Amino acid sequence: MPVALVIAVGFVVLFVGGGARFAIGLIFKPMVEELGWARGELGLAVGVYFVVSAFATFVAGRLADRMDARALLAAGTLLGGVGIGLMGLVAAPWHAVLLYGVIFAVGNGTASLTTVGVMVTRSVPRRAGLANAAVISGTSFGQLVMIAALAAALAGIGWRAVFVWLAAAHLLLLPLFARALPGARPPAAASAQDGALSLGAATRAPRFWLLVVMYAICGLDDFFVATHVVAFAQDRGVGALFAGNLLALMGLTALVGVLTAGALSDRTGPALGAAIAFAARIAVFGLVALDQSPLSIAIFALVFGASFLVTAPLTVLFVRESFGTRHLGALTGLVTMVHQIFGGIGAYAGALVFDYRGSYDAAFIALLFASTIGFVLALLLRTPKSAPTSSASSGSSP
Repeated sequence: MPVALVIAVGFVVLFVGGGARFAIGLIFKPMVEELGWARGELGLAVGVYFVVSAFATFVAGRLADRMDARALLAAGTLLGGVGIGLMGLVAAPWHAVLLYGVIFAVGNGTASLTTVGVMVTRSVPRRAGLANAAVISGTSFGQLVMIAALAAALAGIGWRAVFVWLAAAHLLLLPLFARALPGARPPAAASAQDGALSLGAATRAPRFWLLVVMYAICGLDDFFVATHVVAFAQDRGVGALFAGNLLALMGLTALVGVLTAGALSDRTGPALGAAIAFAARIAVFGLVALDQSPLSIAIFALVFGASFLVTAPLTVLFVRESFGTRHLGALTGLVTMVHQIFGGIGAYAGALVFDYRGSYDAAFIALLFASTIGFVLALLLRTPKSAPTSSASSGSSP
């Protein structure tokens, strides 16, 4: 399959899936206000989404080691479109849990960066960092373009119509898979690579658990902010349109961050980019804990946005560098699963903190300390060039 086609298809899948995933942050406040729900009730649906999509991501990663990408991406996109579209009909909190937290989650987790990342890494082994960053930038573009468009239209069309438009975007992707991804099976050499660790041996390695904890912290940070930053900005007096556009602009800064990290990882490995991302988070969580003026909120959102997707293209690189490519999909899916589960915890816990304390201040302090731990773990994951783990993936290293 032509490399450009692989990257283009992966980009479009993540463009639509990313835009749909972040739309909940845009409509979070108007939705709960119209329906008369507590924030924690919708926050529960978001939390369930992250847990369910996490397991779906792991299962999809395992399947990506054995089958072509076309079936996985098509099935995930169709299911995700059905789930997000039916959200326009919700009337009770359990509807949101079922439709967003389960159906959309399974679809979105299947047609996710794990499936796409495995496909891209095997197609572009020598520049996998930059190639994955280019594909995953689709998530940033989706956040920027789709959220900006929906923020502008929200007042006129209402939040229910937003879900309908998101469903239509999913369904428009389906013909692409049938035409553009014939026979996208993983190469046989990847599944029989000499020197790669077995799945069990990899999960017992101390380095694997350092990686898992770092990605858990990353998930806490990421989806607390993505879910609550618009509501937080509005609580502090920022207008609804500006707050929505702030979420969209986070997609633009995320694009810069992810492409920079991808290019850097091809030269230095994945750990340095992750460490820089956590350092930026420490700075802005500290800022917003001290000052919540509109200027500080804007700085917080844009700088955090630049770190938001940095670790996403690095996941497959951390796994390949440490454990080889024999179980690239399964291990990448497992790490991403942990990231997503803790993302759900961050989204739901943020809603509970607000419901019980009336502000997000305690959450900002907790995430400041968590990000400091993430920074230390990223430094510990820096692997010398002579490390034995590198040899396991030497056949596909940059």
